[in-house]
Formats: sequence, structure tokens, C-alpha cells
Amino acid sequence: MRLNARHLVLVGRLAVAGILLYSGYSKLSEPWLQFEISLESFKILPESWLEPLARTVPWCEVALGAALLTGVFARWFSLIATLMLAVFMGAAAQAYYRGLQVDCGCFGSGGDPLGPKWFAEHGAMTLLALAVTVGAFMLARTRTPSGTSRASKVSSDATTQPEIA
Repeated sequence: MRLNARHLVLVGRLAVAGILLYSGYSKLSEPWLQFEISLESFKILPESWLEPLARTVPWCEVALGAALLTGVFARWFSLIATLMLAVFMGAAAQAYYRGLQVDCGCFGSGGDPLGPKWFAEHGAMTLLALAVTVGAFMLARTRTPSGTSRASKVSSDATTQPEIA
């Protein structure tokens, strides 16, 4: 079996789905107040947003991870995952820049402090999600309405012999 772009996107999509499912499950297995404290430590959200976000973000992560597992609307769900991870990275970057001591709450409470190792790990997750998104959109672009790729249609048309009248 030859490894192609479709296989790489599939493996990447499953990895991003696993990350989101684990992240959401980790938060859901603890009291929501733990995640609210993590959110508050970033010092960027209004007080009135903390509880609703602490209660809904983990469920959104689980739902997004499950949606990526199914593969239905994969390019759109991978885009949402990429944007969500990019927002998280932006929030962490501003907290790190401001010198805040933050427990990101990414995989439950008590995670690694913000620093070069944290940014390398989470940057890699964000880049993986971005690669999956780009790959999923490129694969969707190469398909014709009948479900076959344009490249295979062109090559099969080229090998067909014209009829002689």
C-alpha cells in the first residue's frame, strides 16, 4: 500500500480529534470551577464570561473531536479546530508576554507552565491542525462532483483511444 496525501490527512485528522477529545474529557472529569480558575488567570476575559466558557468549552472540544473522527465536513471542522487552537495560542502568548503565571487548563489542571516547551508542544498541535485543514481543502478541491479526483479523470481521458469513424 502506498502512502498518499489522503492517508496523511486522515492520520492528522485522527490525531487532532484525539487531542481535542482528550482535552475536553480532561476538563470534564474535573469540577468546572477548576477550568474557570484557569481561564481567569489569563486576565483577558470579562468576569461574566468565565463561567459560561468554563462550562461550554470542554463540551465544544469533545463535540469537535467527535466530528473530526467521523470525517463528515472534515475540512470545515478542521478549520474550526485550527482557529480554536490559534486563539488559545494567542491567549497564551499574551499571558506569557505579560509575565502572568498561568495554568492553561488545556488538559485539566496542573499542566506545564507557559514557556518554550509549552509553546513548542502547542505550536506543533496548531501546525498539525493547520496542515490537516490545508490538506482537507486541497483534497476536496481535486474531486469532481461524481466523487472521483480530477487527476484520475484527466489521466483516464488521456488513455482512452478516440474512435475512428
